[in-house]
Amino acid sequence: MEVGEQRMKKSSLWLHFPTKCSHHNESEQTDPSKDSSPPKKPGGWKAMPFILGNETLERLASYGMIANFMVYLLTIFHMNQAPAANLINIWIGVSNFTPLLGAFISDAFIGKFKTIAFASFASILGLTTLTLTAWLPQLHPPACNSVQLPLGHHCKGPNNLQFGILILGLGFLSIGTGGIRPCSIPFGVDQFDPTTEGGKKGIASFFNWYYISATVVSLITLTIVIYIQDNVSWVLGFGLPTILMACSIVLFFVGTRIYVHRPPEGSLFSGIAGVVVSAYRKRRVLLPEDGEIDVSFYDPPLKKAILLKLPLTNQYRFLNKAAIIEKNDLKPDNGGANPWRLSSIQQVEELKCLLNIIPIWSAGIISFISMAQQSTFTISQALIMDRHLGPHFEISAGSMVIITMITVGVCVLFYDRIAVPFLRKLTKKESGITVLQRIGIGMIFSLLSMVVAGIVERARRSHANSHPHSPMSVFWLSPQLILLGLCEAFNVIGQIEFYNTEFPEHMMSIGNALFSCSYAGASYLSSLIITVVHHTTGIRSHPNWLTNDLNAGRLDYFYFLIAGLCVVNFIYYLVCARKYRYKTFVPVGDEHYHDVELSTVKA
Repeated sequence: MEVGEQRMKKSSLWLHFPTKCSHHNESEQTDPSKDSSPPKKPGGWKAMPFILGNETLERLASYGMIANFMVYLLTIFHMNQAPAANLINIWIGVSNFTPLLGAFISDAFIGKFKTIAFASFASILGLTTLTLTAWLPQLHPPACNSVQLPLGHHCKGPNNLQFGILILGLGFLSIGTGGIRPCSIPFGVDQFDPTTEGGKKGIASFFNWYYISATVVSLITLTIVIYIQDNVSWVLGFGLPTILMACSIVLFFVGTRIYVHRPPEGSLFSGIAGVVVSAYRKRRVLLPEDGEIDVSFYDPPLKKAILLKLPLTNQYRFLNKAAIIEKNDLKPDNGGANPWRLSSIQQVEELKCLLNIIPIWSAGIISFISMAQQSTFTISQALIMDRHLGPHFEISAGSMVIITMITVGVCVLFYDRIAVPFLRKLTKKESGITVLQRIGIGMIFSLLSMVVAGIVERARRSHANSHPHSPMSVFWLSPQLILLGLCEAFNVIGQIEFYNTEFPEHMMSIGNALFSCSYAGASYLSSLIITVVHHTTGIRSHPNWLTNDLNAGRLDYFYFLIAGLCVVNFIYYLVCARKYRYKTFVPVGDEHYHDVELSTVKA
């Protein structure tokens, strides 16, 4: 990471602070009537078993559903392949957009703890509803003995009531995901003190162990749950995740007394809107570098919950005008600032954080499209391949994702314990490589996975058409799944770390919501591509690429199409990463903060 400082050209660029306003805010902050209790010491790793346990079991419950849900839609609800894939993509998309709403509610109104609690109950309602669709005959189509199964060409599909109940269950799950996903990681980070060396190390390890814990336990559970769903009972297979979700709720509440509960800070979006309005109103005001004038920037003391603050930078300089104090910007009688005429330096820099991250976020969308296929068409491939492991045991199609998860677990452990210490010696960086470099490596693996998937599908299709009674082994799907695991280990975990280190601590919920929105965008884009391909690639003499009969279709072309999109996206990402500037945070109370020069850090 190159570090470059932009020196001030004029002495008037140093920050000035109004004594009157600062005095008012300081007294307000230390008013014993408002908070007489001493701040609670962060519990650190003591709180992790409860937080990681809740998140892990919630993932097991929801992932235990989605990993094999394509099979459920094809075999129990008798849906055709393309509509089933689209339903899953739309559901995943909704589930990854709702965290944006959950983050807003958490940060503005009720806090992370209550948001996770309410969302957990919504999740268990969704799991219970889906279990009922498998249990009650009235809530799913009648059984079908057609030889066309599992693709359901001649089977009766769901009626409006059955489909509506299915959507209701998925809706509850989306609400649960919307509250848990954006808050669980920031709530875990809240348990560490980022101003101490031990707290910083704890946060750095938390990201990797957060993902490892979910992956390792999922490996054990997914094999059992999916086997039960395919070979014993869908009722029991859905009921087990429901029980796990109930356990996660109990575990989460057991640790209540240990947690550090940071109060909600108010609507972040209103603060962002205030910066935009203030900057626009003062668009004709000259900044110090624009003219020979001296200005004062508004920098009141921050709220107690904020431990790190942002120094003023030259990036998006026009926004700095929002923090310049003019006549009538401050309310009379020490009433603070008019939020639509004056914003603090912290608010200005928070908006810059968001604007700075948007290009990187947008590049992450296409890189996740390849991952979306392992829950849809990879399952369809596995269903028509030889899944026998020995003469008497047959692997469930949905269990093939375990290969990806094993790869993630092994790769993250190797990366954290071996690769990082080695790279640290070479690069002299604490993290070995920068987080943006880690994301870029993951994008390369995403591209390679689709190239390999296309090659394997072409070979599978050729073999199936020439040897119809001797299908290829399902383990030919392993190379693409291994590459997807490497993509997760670098790209996904890299993005989690990126969003949780580049936003101030009270904006981390928004950061995690943006990460979820990347998945949502990938799911919707994947659904759009499927719809377009499904309706445009068929001709009179040949079915479309994604027809129900994969041996007659050209799924390999679909994979190569995604690979091409990944190439274009990777070039776009390189441009965005090269221009990105890492944020510099200063601990609240740092006496040198008022003498900070405008600076940026280059990726």
